[in-house]
Amino acid sequence: MKVAVFSTKPYDRQVLEVANYDHEHDLVFFEVPLNRKTARLATGFSAVCVFVNDQLDQVTLGILASHGTKLVALRCTGFNNVDLKAATSLGMTVVRVSAYSPYSVAEFAVGLILTLNRRFHKAYNRVREGNFALEGLLGFDLRGKTVGVIGTGKIGLIFAQLMQGFGCKVVGYDLYPNPNFETVAAKYVPLSELFAQSDIISLHCPLTPETHYLVNQAAIAQMKRGVMLINTSRGGLIDTQAVIDALKSQKIGALGLDVYEQESDLFFEDLSNEIIQDDLFERLLTFPNVIVTGHQAFFTAEALRDIAETTLENITDIQAGRDCPNQVVLPK
Repeated sequence: MKVAVFSTKPYDRQVLEVANYDHEHDLVFFEVPLNRKTARLATGFSAVCVFVNDQLDQVTLGILASHGTKLVALRCTGFNNVDLKAATSLGMTVVRVSAYSPYSVAEFAVGLILTLNRRFHKAYNRVREGNFALEGLLGFDLRGKTVGVIGTGKIGLIFAQLMQGFGCKVVGYDLYPNPNFETVAAKYVPLSELFAQSDIISLHCPLTPETHYLVNQAAIAQMKRGVMLINTSRGGLIDTQAVIDALKSQKIGALGLDVYEQESDLFFEDLSNEIIQDDLFERLLTFPNVIVTGHQAFFTAEALRDIAETTLENITDIQAGRDCPNQVVLPK
């Protein structure tokens, strides 16, 4: 199948080309993101392969369909950037990577917690400048702390197990409970209780209309003063302005973000010589108790391999007319 691969970096091309040895699809790589302005680049391609910040709204999908595209292959788990209703009406098939190395994101979330708590980043910079003072680096023992996990799929489950290894008490919330979650000595509680009990809250749920701005002003009001908040899932789960207000009032004691609700204009690009126009994002960076990384939690060799292999298997399944276990179907 002829596939237009958008938002590609050198590492994407490398792993996809290796995985393609067994599939022999005609992959054409584009560095630009897919949106309504770039959709015509896919003219004559049966499929497009896209990533988290490509925008497949009704207009973009209409352009793709009118130029022969029948398949949208997401090389990610989330599909909030695809208008499924429009895709279905246009007769387009959407497939995704329903799972890849879940350890990558879970371990990264733990890394954000440890860094925020023990100030590794600050200590590193101090020592390089000959400053060995400990003032301002005081942390706390993780043992005995309560960690709230919102979203208990594969990543959330592994994250819970990792935090239990530190001696934490783990509580969880999920609209669709995972029977394996409580078997690892964690327990489900109502969302309001999770907010009230947790010293650390980590988000691992998908972005849906129900979870958009899950962390908002009202939710933050229910949390412990000084709570640590971690988001390695999707930026739209958090109302950024509400979080900034809570950081200013010290209701939120530490914030670790690997995602941001307006990240499509920022992440995966080198903007070091540019003036960033997003005032909310720039305000976040002024807080000493905030760490923002550029959507890199998934970025391990194992995860990239899994994503590439699953993406190409999905395309092959559709081309062969087989049922694809990773097809995204519009909810009834």
